[in-house]
Amino acid sequence: MPDDSMPKTRTAQGFATRMSHAGRAGTHVHGFVNPAVHRGSTVLHPNCEARRDGAKHRFEQFMTYGTQGGPTHYALEDVVAEIEGGTRCLIVGTGLAAVAVPLMAYLKSGDHCLMPDSVYGPARNLCETLLKGWGVETTFYDPTVGEAGMRALIRPNTRVVYTESPGSHTFEMQDVPAIARAAHAAGAPGDIKVLMDNTWGIHHFQPFAHGVDVSIQALTKYVGGHSDVLLGSVTVNSDADWQAVRATASLLGQFASPDDAWLALRGVRTMAVRLKRQEQSGLEVARWFATRPEVLRVMHPALPSHPQHDLWRRDFTGACSLFGVVFQPRYRIEDVMRFIDSLSLFGIGASWGGFESLALPTTGFITRTAGTGDFGGPMARIHIGLEEPADLIADLEQGLRRLEG
Repeated sequence: MPDDSMPKTRTAQGFATRMSHAGRAGTHVHGFVNPAVHRGSTVLHPNCEARRDGAKHRFEQFMTYGTQGGPTHYALEDVVAEIEGGTRCLIVGTGLAAVAVPLMAYLKSGDHCLMPDSVYGPARNLCETLLKGWGVETTFYDPTVGEAGMRALIRPNTRVVYTESPGSHTFEMQDVPAIARAAHAAGAPGDIKVLMDNTWGIHHFQPFAHGVDVSIQALTKYVGGHSDVLLGSVTVNSDADWQAVRATASLLGQFASPDDAWLALRGVRTMAVRLKRQEQSGLEVARWFATRPEVLRVMHPALPSHPQHDLWRRDFTGACSLFGVVFQPRYRIEDVMRFIDSLSLFGIGASWGGFESLALPTTGFITRTAGTGDFGGPMARIHIGLEEPADLIADLEQGLRRLEG
């Protein structure tokens, strides 16, 4: 008979349990519950031999200087790797830095990159400016392309296929496993790397189980959870990918504040509870929007009305609290802006994943080249925080009355 008194293995434990215990010393130790903040630039060693042999430690990266990270960074890296099912993680200063580091690690002059047309705007800008200037060509592809369509897009010099599911403004779901199969079947093993911005998926999507090589997250969002920290992460599942992204980050001098890393560690302890509450509240508000005559459609992957709902149901274990709303075509963007301006519980600002609700007009801020970019009416992006859904709906209801002018 099994001994039920024995603790489960880490992989069998629930997500909330793992987030409470990962990246800290344990329960049967003497000392504070939370890891300390380790700040520093200079690292001392007992002798020259110890410094020389130190490369054996911490994923073969020796702590010779503060920019290489320290114990506070390492604890957060372990937690994020746990969230994503990867082996190693790199913490950098912002979500955009987490996008830039692997792109720069795998792309050089003469290479070709494939980006979904729905990609996060600053990632698009990076490809169209800095990488273009370095001689890297980017093709922005229809995010709903399947395996055959992706095979047709891949060129002999394609080195990166980037994915983001769903898109952060227009919420198209991507068939990531099919895209990864097409990418990995082209050329020799390792020729093409599949990158994914998994910030919306957070832990609801396990990237490495679906063929992704490098997973990117803006820890600014749910991991921080309180809208007071800027951080990004790059998680990998192989030694070769770890060496590539770690070396590039080191060359670029990428560094994250240990104080910010500590805040993210604190935020992650309550993330499972916040995610569950915000998912439930987000769905409640999204369903309410779907009943409104002012609304053409709601762009929430967890709703059966979403065009790629079946992909979400197949690949994801849950949803986050960010979605889009397309208003009826009789309204103008100025009407949507008046609606948002009238809200008292929704802040007007970028980012998401914090405790507060947000609303942002998105029409006019979206660049599309693989399609028409016409979604049928003016759009807004909604983030649902930790407020009571009934209060948020009451606020939105009074705001919709302002649409008519």
